[in-house]
Amino acid sequence: MTHVLLSIDEDESRARAQANTVLNLLDTDGLTVDLLHVFENNPEGATAQQMGSVRRAREILEEAGVDVTIQGEGGDPGHEIVEHAEDIDADAICIAGRKRSPAGKVVFGSVTQDVILNTERSVLVCSPDGAT
Repeated sequence: MTHVLLSIDEDESRARAQANTVLNLLDTDGLTVDLLHVFENNPEGATAQQMGSVRRAREILEEAGVDVTIQGEGGDPGHEIVEHAEDIDADAICIAGRKRSPAGKVVFGSVTQDVILNTERSVLVCSPDGAT
């Protein structure tokens, strides 16, 4: 059995790319996926299930017969992703990178970099342009 954490942000094309990447690379037999959306700021009290990006990823995965769980957390995305992966004992973490200049990464930070540097789990970074 393979257990993967997909960290889904608000972008639907990145969410589709992540779901399709996991389906293309892993055997779906015995695959379980936790979809995690981390809210940095959530004044309306939205849930992860309400996020269009999370719903799209869930639809793609469930159509392929994958067991899917949806979770929402609040806080620093990099920290919450790593913590959640540990809590569920994920075999791997899948995140979608964003195209940013080196200066942009310094100024705005990089969730992808935070996750890679702060976990000992395998991290799959899929292309944000890989949506199908």
